[in-house]
Amino acid sequence: MRKVNQKGWLFVLPVLILVAFNALVPMMTVVNYSVQETFGNNQFFWHGLGWFQDILRSERFHAALGRQFLFTFMILVIEVPLGIIIALSMPRKGFWVPVCLVTMALPMLIPWNVVGAMWNIFTLPDIGLLGYLMNHTLGIDYNMTRSPIAAWVTIITMDVWHWTSLVVLLCYAGLVSIPDAYYQAAKIDGASNWAVFRYIQLPKMKQVLTIAILLRFMDSFNIYTEPFVLTGGGPGNSTTLLSIDLVKIALGQFDLGPAAAMSLIYFAITLFVSWLFYTLMTRHDVK
Repeated sequence: MRKVNQKGWLFVLPVLILVAFNALVPMMTVVNYSVQETFGNNQFFWHGLGWFQDILRSERFHAALGRQFLFTFMILVIEVPLGIIIALSMPRKGFWVPVCLVTMALPMLIPWNVVGAMWNIFTLPDIGLLGYLMNHTLGIDYNMTRSPIAAWVTIITMDVWHWTSLVVLLCYAGLVSIPDAYYQAAKIDGASNWAVFRYIQLPKMKQVLTIAILLRFMDSFNIYTEPFVLTGGGPGNSTTLLSIDLVKIALGQFDLGPAAAMSLIYFAITLFVSWLFYTLMTRHDVK
C-alpha cells in the first residue's frame, strides 16, 4: 500500500495556528465575560448562566432577532431568484462577457461603510438624487428619518444592489461549466426553455447555489455597517437589527456580560441555521 506524504501540512500549519489564535482567544474572552459580572476597576464576579437567561427572556432581544430574521428572509427571497435570472441572461461568449463580469463585480469592491454613506446621501429628501426624485418629481413622501417603511425599503434595496452580484457570479460560474452536449441533447428532444432550466441548468447550479445561499445568509444575518451608517437603527428602533442592538449594548451601554452572552447566542443561531440550510440543500446528494 502506497504511503501518503503528509509533509504538505507543514506549509499550512503556520496559517492554521494564526487563524486558530485569532479565533480562539477572542472567543474565550467572550465566554469569560458571559459568565461574569463586573462593577469596574477590572474586578469580576461569577454570574453563571444568569446573563443567558436574561437575554433569552428579554423582549428587546426577541424584537431585534425578529427584525434580523425578517431582513435576512427578504434578502434571500429577492437576491437568489434575481441573481439566477441575471446570470441566465448574461452572454456565454464574445466581447460582452468580460464587460458583464466586471460590471457585476463593481458593487462588491466598494467598502461597506462607503456603501452606507453613499446611500445615505443618495436618499436625502432635498439634495439626494433618489430622495429628490421621490419627493419632488413623483410626489411620494419619502423620508427614512420619519418612515419605518421607507427605511426598510432603503436598506433592503441597498443590500440588493450591493450583494446580488455575488449570487450572479456564482450562478454564472455554474452555468458556464455545463457542457454544450446537454443543450444539444435537449434541443434534439424538443425541450422547452423551462425544461432546460428545470432539468439541466438548475441541477448543475445546485452546488454553487448552496454556497451562494449560505454566504448570503451568514452575511445578511450578521450585517452591521451598511444599515448602521444608513439609518443608525432608526427611525426609533424599526431598523435596529440584532447586530446593531448588540453593539449598542456592548459599546453604548458598556454592559459586557449581557453583550457577551448575546453574541454567543447570536453565534449559535448563525451556526444552527447555516447547518440547517446546508443539510436541507444537500440531503438528496449521492454519497
